[in-house]
This record gives sequence, C-alpha cells and structure tokens, in this order.
Amino acid sequence: MPHRGAGSWFQSQSKPSGAALTTLLLTAFFLYPPAGVNGMKTKYIIKYISSSIKAAEKNVYTILSKVHSDRNVYPSAGVLFVHVLEREYFKGEFPPYAKLGEINNDPITFNTNLMGYPDRPGWLRYIQRTPYSDGVLYGSPTVENMGKPTIIEITAYNRRTFETARHNLIINIMSAEDLLLPYQAEFFIKNMNVEEMLASEVLGDFLGAVKNVWQPERLNAINITSALDRGGRVPLPINDMKEGVYVMVGADVTFSSCLREVENPQNQLRCSQEMEPIITCDKKFRTQFHIDWCKISLVDKTQQISTYQEVIRGEGILPDGGEYKPPSENLKSRDYYSDFLITLAVPSAVALVLFLILAYIMCCRREGVEKRNMQTPDIQLVHHSAIQKSTKELREMAKNREIAWPLSTLPVFHPVTGEIVPPVHPDNYDNTSMPLMQTQQ
Repeated sequence: MPHRGAGSWFQSQSKPSGAALTTLLLTAFFLYPPAGVNGMKTKYIIKYISSSIKAAEKNVYTILSKVHSDRNVYPSAGVLFVHVLEREYFKGEFPPYAKLGEINNDPITFNTNLMGYPDRPGWLRYIQRTPYSDGVLYGSPTVENMGKPTIIEITAYNRRTFETARHNLIINIMSAEDLLLPYQAEFFIKNMNVEEMLASEVLGDFLGAVKNVWQPERLNAINITSALDRGGRVPLPINDMKEGVYVMVGADVTFSSCLREVENPQNQLRCSQEMEPIITCDKKFRTQFHIDWCKISLVDKTQQISTYQEVIRGEGILPDGGEYKPPSENLKSRDYYSDFLITLAVPSAVALVLFLILAYIMCCRREGVEKRNMQTPDIQLVHHSAIQKSTKELREMAKNREIAWPLSTLPVFHPVTGEIVPPVHPDNYDNTSMPLMQTQQ
C-alpha cells in the first residue's frame, strides 16, 4: 500500500491587530506628508493599507501542494512484488482541492517508467482497467537488478482538469538466498483477471488452498502473468468471461501426490482429447478458483543441470593490430570499357545464335508440296483429286445460269389470278427472275 503522505495542506494567516494598522497609518503620514507629489503618494499608501484592513477581516489561505515525493520499497528477488497506485492518495495533488465533506471522483490515469527511460524494466508490469480504478505495479524482481536501486517515475494525470503529479518509487531489490524455493508449480486459473488475482485477499485465499494441498513449510507466490501475455485471446463480453491468469508458486518440499496426478497417462490422454482430467484435490479449489489442470506446469530445479559458465573478464584492451593505414587519397580510376563490352557482347552473341537456329528451322527444314505428295498413297491422292474436280465443276455451273430450264420447273398457275398459264417457250421466258421453287415467290 502506498505511503499516505499529506498531499496538500492549508496554512491560515491570523488577522492583523488594530494597533498594528494604526502604526502603519502614522508611519505613512510622517514619512509622506500630504503636500504636492508626496501627498499623492500618501493617498496611495493609505488606500493600500485600507484595502489590507478589509482583506484582514476575511480568512486568507495559502495552498501548498506537494508535487514530488519518494518512497522506498524492499522486495526480494524471485518473489512476487505488488504495489498499488491508489487514486485516493493522488486526489489531493490536483487543484481545485476538495473541501471538507466534498466527494471528488475525477478520472485519474497513471504513467510509469524507469527514470531516464521511456518504459519500465522488463520484469515489472503495470495494469489499470479503467480511469476510475486503482493502478497496480507487479512483477518478479530478477537477480540481475539486485544491489542497485530501481527508480520508477509515477506520473498521475487528472483527466478532468489535466493536472499532473509525479512521485518516485525507489525499488531496492534484496537478496533471497534464504528464500530459495526449488519446487515451483504454475497454475492457470480460468475465472480470474490479473487485477482480481493481485488483490491481497484473493491471492491469500489461493495460496491457502495450495498450501492445504501441497503441505509445504514455506510457500510464496513467484510471479503472476495474464493469459493475454501468453498469447491468449480476449474473451467475449458475455457470461462474465475472464481473461485467465497464470500464477507461479514455489515451495521448499517436493510436489504432493495430488499435483502429480496430472502426469498420469489416463489424465494425459484426457487432456489430449480436450477433456478435463480427474484430480482428487480439485474440489479444494473449485469453490473459488477454476483451474485448468491440463496447463499446470511442475518444475523441479534441484534436478536441472546448471549451464552457467563463469565469465572470465579481461583487461578490456583489444589486441594490437598494428598501425592503422588509411587508403590513399589518389585512387586509380577504374576502366569500365571491358565491362561495357562484356555486358553488351555476350547477350548479343547469344541472341544472334538463337536467331540463326530459328532461321534454319523455319527456312531450310520446311516440307515442300512435292515431298508431301511423294509420301502420300496414290489412292488417297485420287480420292482428293476427284473431290477437287467435282467442286470445281459445281462452281463453274453456278457461274453459268443462262441455260434453258426444264418445263417441270416452270410455274403452271398464274401467281396473281390463279389461272392456268400455257407453257412459255424457253427462248422467250425470262429465267433470270424466276425462282427455282414456288415457295420462293
């Protein structure tokens, strides 16, 4: 919980006494007697003192704002660190200050960053769901940052008045050699959001349930991670669905038989089929926490082989590479003529060869008519020649239409009156306009 320092305070000024005001008037009268220019000055002084007397009859307040404060915290490396940024603590930093008994509910947001850098350290996370809720800094400090203070700048923004207030949080990471917990288990809780899980009472209930199942002598929360940071999807806004949260805890004793039940082949098969495994101790969590037992992770650091290699630090001096010799100022000009010839000659030669090959194929390798006739059987040539001869005769007959028509093709009845028409001599009959059939009239 943040330190509740005085955000602002009021300093009341006492009313000046009548004797003091009379002394001021007499001093002004003797210093500047009412004559000429000095008389005008005296009038101004008396007017100023009179206004001071009227102002003294009212309460005068001087507002002093505490816009910068530091707070030191001492978390342990490898143990969950939670720091709540309470809106009530920062409300007193923003003018106009609330009067006694007045409720001020301005929207306030926070921006946190490492001093001198635009973002926070990698191990530190921040979350604030809405401007009307408190912000939370949480994470698991690393051993690399141990021994040096980590200064976090906290800037609060009043979204109604656009006022800002800045505080510093100095994180002094302490050694946790006496708190080493080699047996670590990570649970996935489906019905919780990260800010809900960070609440002290909720986290305490979960650790109590784990301790009841695990029965360790020491049990600590190591880290809390939102499912969204692990690639999870944003839940649909229906049925009060939650994002889910991963909680890693550590203990000093080996895992209990209940936690080992997840490793059974039957439960592994059920998990592969997207079915819930059968865990005997699930009922101890089910009342408040819905745990996905298929995503539980058990880590035994006592059996892990250390891959750390000691770094041998040298003097930091690079080996002597001799005297530096810069390139000459008068560089030789490069001849690009040969490159130009190669660039043009090679593609041109290839194109010319391809052109000659194509010309030989198209001109010298063509099959002539005589060669084709020699390779064609005689019976096929006679058949095609007969067809060609008949076609030619039909075309010649179609051109010559001056011959006499047979009488059978001439009309018998008059096309208008319907009377019988005597046959017309073929020499006098205009056969150029007579249709071949009656239907063509």
